[in-house]
Amino acid sequence: MKEKEKFYITTAIPYANAKPHIGHAYEALLADVMARYKRGSGADTFFLSGTAEHGEKIIRAAKKAGLGPQAFVDGNVSEFLELYKKLDISNDSFIRNSDKKQHWSGAQKLWTKLVESGDIYKKAYEGLYCVGCEKFVTEKDLVDGKCPYHDKAPEKVEEENYFFRLSKYQSKLIEILESGEIEILPQSRVNELLVFAKNGLDDVSFSRPEKSIPWGIPVPDDSTHMMYVWCEELSSYISALGFGRKDDENFKKYWPVDVHVLGKDILRFHAIVWPAMLLSAGLPLPKKILAHGMITSAGKKMSKTIGNVVDADEYIDEFGVDALRVYLAREISPFEDGDFTRDKFTEVYNANLANGLGNLLSRTLKMSEQYFEGSVARAQDLDVPLKYPLATVSGGQETEGFSIPYTVNNTIFPRYHEKMGSFKINDAADEVWSLIGILDGYIADYEPFKLIKEDAVKTENIIWNILYGLHYVSLMLEPFMPSTAHKIKELLDVSLDEKGIPVSFKTKKVEEPLFIRK
Repeated sequence: MKEKEKFYITTAIPYANAKPHIGHAYEALLADVMARYKRGSGADTFFLSGTAEHGEKIIRAAKKAGLGPQAFVDGNVSEFLELYKKLDISNDSFIRNSDKKQHWSGAQKLWTKLVESGDIYKKAYEGLYCVGCEKFVTEKDLVDGKCPYHDKAPEKVEEENYFFRLSKYQSKLIEILESGEIEILPQSRVNELLVFAKNGLDDVSFSRPEKSIPWGIPVPDDSTHMMYVWCEELSSYISALGFGRKDDENFKKYWPVDVHVLGKDILRFHAIVWPAMLLSAGLPLPKKILAHGMITSAGKKMSKTIGNVVDADEYIDEFGVDALRVYLAREISPFEDGDFTRDKFTEVYNANLANGLGNLLSRTLKMSEQYFEGSVARAQDLDVPLKYPLATVSGGQETEGFSIPYTVNNTIFPRYHEKMGSFKINDAADEVWSLIGILDGYIADYEPFKLIKEDAVKTENIIWNILYGLHYVSLMLEPFMPSTAHKIKELLDVSLDEKGIPVSFKTKKVEEPLFIRK
């Protein structure tokens, strides 16, 4: 029996120094769409998310809130978990860096492997430290003396730390990037990484003194130092699988990761530091890294001061979770920055969901019920092809004269799979709406609501074709809109042949619209 394909996907491990925002929702959604797609394709899928809960940034935020670090992160982690629940995120595991049982042994084992490779050493250091990034920076990293991501000047730090010999792996990392051994998406980000690496890689501070940063994981054999937060956070991707514990079967099964999904602002850690750590430890490298863009609000960086922060809960409560999921997945490219405004969201919701998918489904089921009492089959000796070319809908090949099944199976469905396979998630969602547009055009061309008076057999075949198309709409929508896809399948009640091809339908009435116009 053929072994199932394995697929391991992760989000980044975001800091629990504040409540999650729309950027966290977007990243979780991207990973979830791919995880659901892979599961639906039969792959043995493992989807990881989690939170980073150590470091100076956490200590300061907790102190400001008047809480101890553990109580503080517990509160914010609950917000992440609640958001993932509301967003219908299907992660298999959620790793917390403060979890001594699940995480600490793996982080410390990885540290020990770096020591065994001769890649950890101790020295006094003086430098600029950005608390927001939780990293030492140089003058060339700054814009007008400030961190470009946090708009704050870094702090001058003088201390003795353990360092990791990143410089040792410079040539190998350049080779890995140039060969594509680790595939970076989008490809345009590879050049940025190569420029950075070829300018010379400095060794990285991998610990902070316990007297300065008492909240973290102790360095093995030296409790006066805490492991640098990025060092132990990156190890979450393997500790979550059991690395460093006796129950490491998932590590043996799923590592190396198939794709890390993360923001472009932390790509260097994942494409430079993390691979170097794995090389040092003698562990396999990630296969792929998807570095998505940032989400702005009305063209500006989201800020509580400006008042333009997008609250995911607000949109979920008003429009429904699937509406937010498909908007983020389709309207924002995973390879570029994207903008979010309420006006655009409402416009897209009404056009694509209320007037588009919702109206198509409602009209079709109404005709099925009214003309055929919900029982629709295909007359095998009668074909009712498309009257217009598909090219007018999505720029594809001409399909005038072909049936809906032919168009779906030979044009739409293959393109959908190709785009999902290359992580062009927004383009894959476009294929779903290409099919919805085709089905709308099919109704407009044949007008079954008029034809029923003249030719019931041909009308039934037309309705069958539309239901056939809607069945595939539901299949393609499942990764994007799981609840909606499930509802459509229930309403269609399709009978499939031994190859999984629709034969007949026993449709149900739509008790209420799937999407109410706003």
